[in-house]
Amino acid sequence: MQEKRQHIRYLTKAQAGIPGIFESGGLLKDISITGCCIECTRQVNIQPNNQYTIQVSPEPNANIGKFDLLAESRWIRPKGDSYEMGFMIVESPKGKQFQRYVDYLAWRAS
Repeated sequence: MQEKRQHIRYLTKAQAGIPGIFESGGLLKDISITGCCIECTRQVNIQPNNQYTIQVSPEPNANIGKFDLLAESRWIRPKGDSYEMGFMIVESPKGKQFQRYVDYLAWRAS
């Protein structure tokens, strides 16, 4: 199935957590300036259309520090032994780190 997206999603190897839901253990599968997908090995209590803070730890090769994203949950679905969650990014308090990370992923993909 081909996805129709306004912005390209870049594959990533970053770690992700949502305080109070799961502190670590999530994998940021892909990201763009407008959205992202997180995979987790256990079922989590994420409600569609609610806002969550996502703590992102980029892979060491990126040379970019941790940053947070404020994102709205769009969907959650089981996938074999894991769960995927889709988010629309609402805000990034450390916007420069977030933009640098997306730029790094775009460079790596080229």
